[in-house]
Formats: sequence, C-alpha cells, structure tokens
Amino acid sequence: MLLRDKRYLTIFLIQITEVLGFSLILPFLPLYAEELGASPLLIGVVLASFSLFQFLSAPILGRLSDLYGRKPILIISQISTLLGFLMLGFADTMFLVFLSRAIDGIFGSNFTVTQAYLSDISSKEERSAAFGISGIAFGIGFLFGPAIGGYLVNISFSLPAFLAAGMTILTIILTVTLLRETIKPDPQRTFQVKILDTTQFKKYFKNNYVRTQLLKQFIFTLASFIFITSLALYANRQIGLDSDHIGYVLAYVGLISIIFRGGILRMLIKKFGESLLQNVGFITFTISLLLLAFVNNWIGFICMITLFSISSGLLRPLIIGAISRAGSDKEQGAIIGVSDGLTSVAQIIGPLVGNTLLNYFFPGIIGIAASLISLCAVILVYKESRQTKA
Repeated sequence: MLLRDKRYLTIFLIQITEVLGFSLILPFLPLYAEELGASPLLIGVVLASFSLFQFLSAPILGRLSDLYGRKPILIISQISTLLGFLMLGFADTMFLVFLSRAIDGIFGSNFTVTQAYLSDISSKEERSAAFGISGIAFGIGFLFGPAIGGYLVNISFSLPAFLAAGMTILTIILTVTLLRETIKPDPQRTFQVKILDTTQFKKYFKNNYVRTQLLKQFIFTLASFIFITSLALYANRQIGLDSDHIGYVLAYVGLISIIFRGGILRMLIKKFGESLLQNVGFITFTISLLLLAFVNNWIGFICMITLFSISSGLLRPLIIGAISRAGSDKEQGAIIGVSDGLTSVAQIIGPLVGNTLLNYFFPGIIGIAASLISLCAVILVYKESRQTKA
C-alpha cells in the first residue's frame, strides 16, 4: 500500500488538514452570504472570485515549483490560505468575504503543488492510484469537516472560519517539519512571470491526447461545480435542509469517498482498465446530476448523492493520472498547473451558472444544466475509445 511509504503518508496528512480546513466553512458560505443580504447571483460571483485568481496563478505557481522546489511554494500557498480564513472569520460585509476568497485564490494553489509532489514520487503506472490518495484525503476531510462546521455555524460563522485557520497552521507545521523536497532548485534556469501566461496552455493543447484529457477535466469540474456550489441553497430550498443536515450529507459524501478510494479504486483499475472505468464513470456521473431535477425528498437526494460520490470519486484520479502521464518528469508542476488552471476556469463558470439558474428558475434546473454539460464528456470519452480501437 502506498501509504506505507513515509513520503506518501506525509503528503496525505498535509492534504487531510487542508481539506478539513476548507470543508469546515466553505460549504456553508452561501448560507452566510444570504444572511448578509447577497442574492444567489452575487453569491456565485463571490465563489467564482477564488477560482478566477487561482486560474491566473496556478500555472505560474506550478512552474515555479518545478524551478525552485515544491516545499517553499507550498508554504507560500498555505500562508495565503491562512490569511484568507482569518479575514473570513472577521468578515461582516460581502466585500470582506470577497476579499478573503481573492487572497486565498491568488497564492493558495495548495493542491497544484501537492499533486505535482505526488507525481514526483510515483511511477507513471502508479499515478492514478497515487492521486487516489488525494481522494481519500478529501473523503476524510469531508467526513468530519462539514459535520463540525454545520454545528459551529449555528453558533457563529466566525467559529468554523477560525478553526479552519487553525487547521491551516497545522498544515504549515507539517509541511515545514515533515515534507522532504523532491526538486533540486536550479539557479541557472529562469522563468518570466506573466499575469496571464498562455504559453503552457498553448503548448499542451497542441497535443491531441493531452487536449482530450484536459477537456474531460474541464467538463467534469464545470458540471460538478454547478451542483456543488449550489448545494447548500438547493438542499435548503428543494428539500428544506438546514446547515446541520447539509453537513451530515457532506459527511456522507466523505464516507463514500473513503470506502471507494481506500482500495476499491486500485482493484477496479487492475481488473477493468482506466478507459472502461472512465466510460462507466461519466455515464453514472451524468445520470446522478440529472436526478437533481426530480428529487424532492431525503431518500431520492441520498440516492443521487451516492451515485455522484462514487462516480466523481472514480473520475477525478483517473483524469488527473492520465494528464500527469502525458508530461515528462521535469514538467509535472507545469502540466498539472495547466490542468488546475482550466479547473479554475470551470470553477469560475460553475458558481455563476448554478447560482444564476437558482436565482431565476426552479432549483432542479441546475441538475438539467449540469447533466447536459456532463453528456459532452460522455461523447468525448466514446470518441476517444473508438479512436483507440481503430
């Protein structure tokens, strides 16, 4: 098992504390913003601001980590996240909420660097399984974070924000004391920082295989975020769930992720292969999102969430693994930075689309929109399979 290796275990612990931090507060941010008088559309703008700034910075930080090492760039990202959570804890206006998300987005590309680190220490054959470790970390974080945050937010919104800041401090300590550098800094190599550097995007989009994987990642993230960033308001309006129950639902999502990625994923890859699993994963993912349009009770919602959790837990490491294998060992930070940059674009569009639809239409419309977008990935995977057979 990969976690028996201290390098994997260290990055695993770092990712757990990171996920615990943001899962304590971010799922409930729309409900707090609504209390401050924000419309669903404005909530979408605030949620998108983080991803906008991350889109601009993720490829740069990924490339910088290739040049100067993973550890220093990761620490800078974590400090930015810490400042963002502290500001969020003191925020009493929508402007401060927006500013806190922007600060985190500018330098807070933590997962860009940790994913590159996993690439450094894994063989190409191991990378999908290695990225499954991130999925387990997400699962554990979401098992406890939302449940605790859902309870604390009823007392004060500041409490989970400050607790998230505390978790980030723990993450910084783990990084400083336990994480071993995998990149040897090269002072002879230079890198010109640009605010919007499209060089890396153009480079990888010229490759048909890489472009296909990046498009699948984009579609998957866009469909996911239309739902995820609307989840709190959707569940509240469609089913009548309060913050406590939303926390329990997200904890259930975390539990499913742990069970599925804790060993089942690796066995499935060995038995069926990644191509077939992607086909099945995207079909199941699309069906789960479509169910949102018809759900009106607890039972239906749990069935939908179960399908969504299993399929997204399957797809995420498979897609990231495929993208990672397309790059050389010396450009893992760059190619994952491009992937994260496109992911950020999807995370910008997703909240705007989801919350705009909630603002003007019935709640179930987000399921119809997300499933139609996901259907594009089903078509893409089908075409890719036919080309491979040919």
